[in-house]
Amino acid sequence: MLPSEKLAIAAHLHVLLRRKTGRVTDTEWMADNLEYATEVVRFARQSASEDGHADLAEWADKLEHAMSYQPRPRVPPPRPRDVAPIPAVPAPASVPVAAELPRYVRGIR
Repeated sequence: MLPSEKLAIAAHLHVLLRRKTGRVTDTEWMADNLEYATEVVRFARQSASEDGHADLAEWADKLEHAMSYQPRPRVPPPRPRDVAPIPAVPAPASVPVAAELPRYVRGIR
């Protein structure tokens, strides 16, 4: 999951917590720090169960999922073994030296 997606979930949960419970959180720290995010999730779930705010529990679940998400490592595709090697490209012909280039007849204006 992209850091911007984690930050978006944290920001949404921040707004819900502020409106429904009056609690102010740090969204960037929530998106970066697992311990802080875990505590915010615990508080959001507790508030959701005590005050009946189902959307707090839903966004707490989303944040918990975002923080536990581990991307799979990228593995390059296997190279086929029966493919012929690419032939080497020949070097370009040498570029003529300035003395060998044709000169302008009357110069440049």
